[in-house]
Amino acid sequence: MKKIVLLYILINNLFSVIIYAQKKIEPNDTDIAQAVKLKEKFDEKDNVAIIKSTENVTFNFNKKTEKVVVNHKIEEDLINLDERADIQKYYFYDGQSKILTFNILYKNKKRTGFRIEDEAFTSQGLFHNDSRVKYVNIDFPLKGYKYKSILKERITDIKYFTKLYFNDEYPIENKKITIVIPNWLNLELKEINFKGYDIKKQITTNPKQNSKTYTFTLEDIPAKSKEESAPGPTYIYPHLLILPKSYTNNTKENILFKETKDLYNWYQSLVKELKNENEPFKNTVLDLTKNAKTDVEKIKNIYYWVQDNIRYIAFEDGIAGFKPDEAVNVFQKKYGDCKGMANLTKQMLIEAGFDSRLVWIGTKRIAYDYSTPNLSVDNHMICAVIINGEITFLDATEKYNPFGEYAHRIQGKEALIENGNDFILKKVPELNYEFNKEIINYTLKLEGEELTGSATRNYGGERRTELLYTISNIKKDKKDKSLKKYLSRDNTNITVSNIKTSDLNNRESSLELNYSLTIKNAVSIFDKELYINLDFDKEFSSHNFKKRKLDYIFSSKKKIISTTVLSVPETYKILELPKNIALHTDNYDLEVTFTKNENRIIYKKKFKIKKAIIKKIDFESWNTFNNDLVKLYNEQITLIKK
Repeated sequence: MKKIVLLYILINNLFSVIIYAQKKIEPNDTDIAQAVKLKEKFDEKDNVAIIKSTENVTFNFNKKTEKVVVNHKIEEDLINLDERADIQKYYFYDGQSKILTFNILYKNKKRTGFRIEDEAFTSQGLFHNDSRVKYVNIDFPLKGYKYKSILKERITDIKYFTKLYFNDEYPIENKKITIVIPNWLNLELKEINFKGYDIKKQITTNPKQNSKTYTFTLEDIPAKSKEESAPGPTYIYPHLLILPKSYTNNTKENILFKETKDLYNWYQSLVKELKNENEPFKNTVLDLTKNAKTDVEKIKNIYYWVQDNIRYIAFEDGIAGFKPDEAVNVFQKKYGDCKGMANLTKQMLIEAGFDSRLVWIGTKRIAYDYSTPNLSVDNHMICAVIINGEITFLDATEKYNPFGEYAHRIQGKEALIENGNDFILKKVPELNYEFNKEIINYTLKLEGEELTGSATRNYGGERRTELLYTISNIKKDKKDKSLKKYLSRDNTNITVSNIKTSDLNNRESSLELNYSLTIKNAVSIFDKELYINLDFDKEFSSHNFKKRKLDYIFSSKKKIISTTVLSVPETYKILELPKNIALHTDNYDLEVTFTKNENRIIYKKKFKIKKAIIKKIDFESWNTFNNDLVKLYNEQITLIKK
């Protein structure tokens, strides 16, 4: 009996301890009120907020490695704004960094039991490198529930510490960034996108520690946008660009990245470490060039061979992988990232006797240029060949991209070109929207309650390149089915047949598709009247930006000319046609017209997106036109029996 009583007392005490512990971590009235207030303050879609985020950065010198080391600590107090929420906190690191501490604590500062995972980071599930990710799945069981996240990171070389953002995945009520810069370190903190934000900066000097402390604070910061097709984060979010210029050790100044030449020299030092052996692909180069009549033809053959035979595996932004793979490795593996593919292209061209160079470049996703020497200024590598003093860029990652043409993502961007101990800065040519022509022609007639006829689609520029690449990845036995699905817009009312294409292996000419089509349910008959739906593509119908907050970025400039000619039976006459609509700005021209020509209706759409962007300031006029466009798409043409 005594044992039973004792067991009862132990269980009761344990239960009391658990209840007491829960009371310490469960939200109280103040926590819930705070969650409600933050929910009202931030976006209604935000389910978690950061009450307070502090980042502390210090530097020290590692005498063994002779590198400036970065000590980076982040503490965040998180709160649930909804009844329940599940999130994932994660941090990337690589061979140049180490995560020393990663903890999730309850609000009483006791450790949670959440499992911290540590995995190799893969790109497209295949290409492994030294990048890793630590992450934890966190569940918030109640509104107002709180956790504290603590991260301590060490970056072994300051070159890889490039920027600090104020925004986060979640809204932040109070953000504080503190950076202590010792006097022996020459480091500039470049303030990017600060305009429009009430960022307070304080600088204090500490003579005893021979350092300066920079403190930046900002309140009520919205979460990073999840809108697609938006400008890159370096364009829109306030952040500090870290520019380490030099450090002094034993009275000697050691240069890091004081100017562009220092960045180039470091890149070159990595290239010089490569052991490029061309012998394994020497015969391939000979085969590719032996029947070519001109130098340009030889270059094209090599360039296209790399495009067609080397699989591109992309690395994500921010990965500290700046050294290209040896050309022979890429050649033998038959896959590589942009650096490896650029190096293979270069070496094959050198083997063929051409002056070829590596090129570092930042895509349009990055706001910086080489006037700010920093490893985040570029995220891509291509190749260049010099013929008669003229530089032509070659990006083998762009499958089916012809010689002399460039993807929109690098057009107009400054490129850093190898030139021995020096370098060349040159912008990639910017191509006109006319380059990306898309011409569509429908010739239709009425057959009962159906529309029948033929269609032709002609694609140039990047639209051609995109489609050729897509088609090339479809298995032969599924190509016809896939093309029918594409041409019918996956609309079961549209039947596509008799498809004829231009040469799908010729990336230098426009891509043309000719086919027959039958359209059901496009015609409605009521007594003596016919009602016809005449639009099947409805371009830009989903591009309404009523709720959008950021500029909209297209993948490329566009020129779409679509003409539909409908022959009307002589027994019918055409009633009033829909009204023409148009919108003309510096960025785009949009025009839709209807005309009658004897017994034919000619429906024409002309859409020109000249700069591949719809700016937020233009949303109102764009949306007004878009509303009219959607109404027009849904408007029926009426024919009446004579």
